[in-house]
Amino acid sequence: MKRFLQISGLFCVSVLGLIAQPPGPPPHGGRMGPGSGPRFGFMPFGPGMETTITGAPYSAVRSVEMIQKLADGNTIVERQQSNVYRDKDGRVRVEHTFPARPGSTNQNARTVINILDPVAGASYMLQPGDMTARKSTLHTRPATSDGNMPNRGPRGDRPGGSQAQTENLGLQTINGIAATGSRTTQTIPAGTIGNTQPIQIVREVWTSQDLKIPVMIKTSDPRFGDTVMQLTNILQTSPDPSLFQVPAGYTVQSFSDRPGGGRMRPPGTGSKQ
Repeated sequence: MKRFLQISGLFCVSVLGLIAQPPGPPPHGGRMGPGSGPRFGFMPFGPGMETTITGAPYSAVRSVEMIQKLADGNTIVERQQSNVYRDKDGRVRVEHTFPARPGSTNQNARTVINILDPVAGASYMLQPGDMTARKSTLHTRPATSDGNMPNRGPRGDRPGGSQAQTENLGLQTINGIAATGSRTTQTIPAGTIGNTQPIQIVREVWTSQDLKIPVMIKTSDPRFGDTVMQLTNILQTSPDPSLFQVPAGYTVQSFSDRPGGGRMRPPGTGSKQ
């Protein structure tokens, strides 16, 4: 859970502007120990949400399962689930509940709601527990059809000398939605990051042409394990407009518009909705 929260915070700062990238090589070919490899982490938004998509409303359940097998035969399994919504104007809402952390003095689950509002040019992080909303200026970035940033590998910079091949998997029905698939196999040659043999990382992406977002992403990396992100219970109808608004009674705290996500204004500058 601690790792989920750490990645979530970094991602909110860098995106605010939908997935942490699926598992792939560590940036600059570095190495990470067991249990600390690249993970999805908590995804306040997700693949395909770096750009505003209008005219394609939907709601769905987004689930992520991460399985890492250790050398001693042990297995680490992490799962998370969020409710996601998008309206016809491209506004996005993601609801995620964090379970109570084992050993924590606070045994209550905590729900966080993230809203992207490209119409107003703002993003919000709502915390129903204390009825606060953190508001930031929304900065969107261009993205490819599978949710990756342009000129980037599956996660960060690819190790020097790595090679990637992509194949078309055609059209299939994924969780009730027609989607086109592609499979990218990245090979890290022996010796690139101290590896004695080549390492192959396989990433499979299934993208809905109607929704313009991936409905399933599978990644297999022998260093870190397997990860599957998928959307289920997909409804292609317009969600309730109130889902994309800060509820009445919330205290709104604004971040200053600065590189790196800015900082909170001094106490007392929040305003009631």
